Order: sequence, then C-alpha cells, then structure tokens
Amino acid sequence: MAKLSGFLVLKRLQVDPGLRRVAICAIAFWLVTLVLVLNRYYSFYTTFDQGIFNQVFWNSWRGDLFQSSLSSSLSTDVVQDGQVPEVFYRRLGQHFTPALLLWVPIYGLFQSAAFLSTLQVTLVAIAGLVLYALARRHLPPHLATLIVASYYGANAVIGPALSNFNDLCQIPLFVFSLLLALEKRQWLWVVVMTVVLLAVREDAGVVLFGIGCYLALSRRSPRVGLVLCSLSFVYMVWLTTAVMPQFSQDIPRRFLVERFDQFVEGEETSTLNVIGSFLSRPWLLIVELISPVPQTLQYLLGHWLPLAFIPVVSPAAWVMASFPLAQILLQEGDGAIVINMRYAITIIPGLFYGTILWCEQHQAWLKRSLVRRIWIGCISLSLLFSLTSNPHQSLYFVAPESFRPWVYMTLPKQWHHAGQIRSLLARIPNDASVSATTELVPALSSRREVLRYPGRHLRNDEEQVVEVDYIVADLWGPLQYQAAFDSKREFLQQTTPVIDLLLQESDYGLVGCQQGVLLFQQGVPSEADAIAAWQAFRPQLDPILQQGDAS
Repeated sequence: MAKLSGFLVLKRLQVDPGLRRVAICAIAFWLVTLVLVLNRYYSFYTTFDQGIFNQVFWNSWRGDLFQSSLSSSLSTDVVQDGQVPEVFYRRLGQHFTPALLLWVPIYGLFQSAAFLSTLQVTLVAIAGLVLYALARRHLPPHLATLIVASYYGANAVIGPALSNFNDLCQIPLFVFSLLLALEKRQWLWVVVMTVVLLAVREDAGVVLFGIGCYLALSRRSPRVGLVLCSLSFVYMVWLTTAVMPQFSQDIPRRFLVERFDQFVEGEETSTLNVIGSFLSRPWLLIVELISPVPQTLQYLLGHWLPLAFIPVVSPAAWVMASFPLAQILLQEGDGAIVINMRYAITIIPGLFYGTILWCEQHQAWLKRSLVRRIWIGCISLSLLFSLTSNPHQSLYFVAPESFRPWVYMTLPKQWHHAGQIRSLLARIPNDASVSATTELVPALSSRREVLRYPGRHLRNDEEQVVEVDYIVADLWGPLQYQAAFDSKREFLQQTTPVIDLLLQESDYGLVGCQQGVLLFQQGVPSEADAIAAWQAFRPQLDPILQQGDAS
C-alpha cells in the first residue's frame, strides 16, 4: 500500500511539474521559518502569548480544558476589579477557540511551547499546498505556481508565521480547504470546514461572511452564500452575547470596549451595539477605515505587493477581504495595522482566491514574459521587506535593531545568555508555582500555577490565595535594548525598585543571580554568592533609573 501511494505521488509530480516546484517552495519555507522560530524560542525572544497558549494546551491535555492562570491575569476580574488570578479560569470567555482541541492529541506527544511554534509553521506551510490545488482548478501550472510563490513570499504570511503561536494561524488552511470543497461541490467537506473555521475564534466568522457575500453577489452559489452569511453572523452574535459571557465578562466589559472605544459609550457593550454604532455613524466609520492614512496605505500595499497588485483590480478579492480588513482597520490604535501582526493573515485567503479568479479571466495578458517578470520582482521585493522588517525580532542576529544608538545582538552572545537563563530555570521544580518576566514565561508555562512578573498572588485549585514559590526575572535582556526601545527602559525603571524592595523583605530569598537573571525562592534566606552577583550587576541600572527620576 505504501509503495502504491509513493508511486501515485511520483506520477502526480511527473504529470504536474508545477506541483514539484510548489513542493520545493513549501519545504524551503517550512525549513527556514522553522529554524527561525525555534531559534527565537530557545534564545528567549518569544513572549507572553506563547506562554498563554502553551498553558492552555498543557491544561487541556490533562483534562482541564482551556484553563490558564496566565489568561486569568488579563481578565476583567483582575484588570478592572482587582481580583486575584485563578488557575481554573477558562480562556473561552476571552477567545472562544475550540478548534485548538484538534491539535491537543499531537501536543500530548511533546508538551512543549516549542512544539506550538513548529505546529504554526507547519499549518501555514501546508496551507500553501492546498492553495495550489485550489489554483489549479482555474489556472495552468505556471500561474498556479506563481500564486503559491506569492503566498510563501507574502509579508502577511511570513510575519505571523514567525510570531508567537496564535489561533489565527489555522485560518489559511481551513479557508483554502473550504473553498476547494466548494469548487468540487463536496458538501460534506464544506460543512466540516465551515464548522472548524467558525471554531477557530469568535471572530473567524467575519472571514466566512466575506466568502458568503462573494458567493451571493457573484451569483455563483447565491443560496450557499446567503446561508454562510446568515450562519456566520448569527453564530458570532450568539457566541459573544450568550455563550462567552457564561465564562467571563471579558467580551462585553473589556475586549469590545478597548477595540472599538471610538464607537462605544459606557463601560460595557455588546456585538450588536457595536454593529449598530457602525451603521448609525457612517461618517465616523469611513474616517476610522482610512485613518491614519499613511499607515493604512502602507498596510494595503504590503498585502498587494506579492500578488503584483492584482487584488486592486479584482472585485472578488475586494468583496472577500473587505470584511476581515475592516475589522482590523476599525480597531482602536495602530497596533493592529502592522503587517507582521497575526491579524494580517485573516485577509490572505480572500486576496489570494480573488487573485486566482481574476487571473482565470486574464490568462492571455498574464502570458507576457514582462508581466511574469514584474510579478516575480514583486515577490522578491515582498521577501526583502519581510526580512528587513525583522518580524518579531526573529532575525535579531542578522542586522542591528538600531543604528543610532547602536543596538545589535549577536547569536553567540544571546545563546550564552540563554544558557545562563536555563541553568537557573532548571532549579525550579516542575510542580512549583512561579512568576516570571515576559520572555521567560513560555519556558515555564507547562505548569498549573504561573504568572507574569510582578504578579505574585493567585488562587489555587483549593480556592486559596497563595504566593508563588519562585520568582525569576531577566534584567540583562531589557538592558541590551533599552537605549532604543522606551518599553524596555520603562520596564527596568519599574522593575528594579520592586526587586530592591523584594530583597529588603524576608518573604523571598535571592538564591541565584547570573548575568542579570535573578531567581528568588519563597521562605529561604538569600545566598551570599547571589547577593554579590546582584550587587556587581546593579550599578549598570543606575543611569537608567536616574533618567526615570529626571523625567
């Protein structure tokens, strides 16, 4: 049977030369991005979100579905009401993500935050192969190959793939599979992929709504389109107003208010209220969609570039991508309209499917060698911009973070520091509760009780409020970047006095200090060697603290 399968694969590769080239692209993308994300993880550049998802997977594998003390620390009860984080808090009140359960059995084989980075890269890479099968329904091999090369060279694909693990990485695979099932009229698979797509997140229905609108407006499958539109809309409203508030009040009291503050009045709202505000204030809606203009234009150009700007003239691309795009552009602040951020990948399926449909109608024009050269040039430019943007510091060792002032981290220097961190983390028992600074959280998140420093108190399974057993803080890492990044400098200015105070108290003893990484243990005296190491490192922080006092 294995020999027969291998023969069929080889025969398919011979019949379809484009598939061979696409397979090479997929393998190259997977290998390069995998090396980068694993280096990012093991050199301690992943951050808090990676820890949240790892703890959610770790707890779910043990039967405590979607529970996370890290997510609890971000909840409305903690942030707004001042309550203590709980280990039994279910993240479903913040983001409803049952599709993650698909990967829990595989996670159980590894039980590591590094596996999640591998899973993310793998899902994104496989989606490109499904995209090729979708493109071949409409295009000859050479054009379908160009489409897939654009996918693997898109900044909006590369950036999110190199980020902390996130639930949106499933979107391209599920949407391309859904579109392929629609093309083949395989209705059972249409139903399955619709369900898993909606299960990705509470707002994944926005992507499905765009697909439904295209099917209805283009008259390709108007009934199916109307069903998808109705289903996605009703599901999102029902989920965010009736289901998720059963777990916590994060959606009505925090997430919707923070994301759409300009449309919200009061301290609490609902999905229907936000939509009603959109419709009742169309001028504000238009202003928010296009402002800030320079950033919005740059964001759109980044999406269009790898596809040689074809989506600009593709009505199908506009219809399908406009709804997830609007969701991003309407969010408060400019953090969402960054093409390396995870939200960007939700726009990818609509843009690429719309490009496929446009290319099918203009194949004669695309046969010109000049057009293909321009397209390849656009892909190359997109790759270049992806590399120079250093997405999520995954290429920190390639080029300086800043020239003035000079900030550059070599690979040997960071890996030496990572070794110092690991030697201290190894002293923390696997079942101990711990509070850690953000870059150290992912490595410690495979446990029941973990917080981000300076949090120290949590409510355990016995519903008792306790202090964590260990505190571990890395000050050396932020010190290397504080000259160029205000957030790092502010972190040091806020954290150092807290550590000075912690050393004066008797609750925790400093039991380890190596290259600016401090390990505290509850209920033990400080060790002389650790105190001496801290006193030797501490003067490096004085100039930064003085800057804070002067401001």
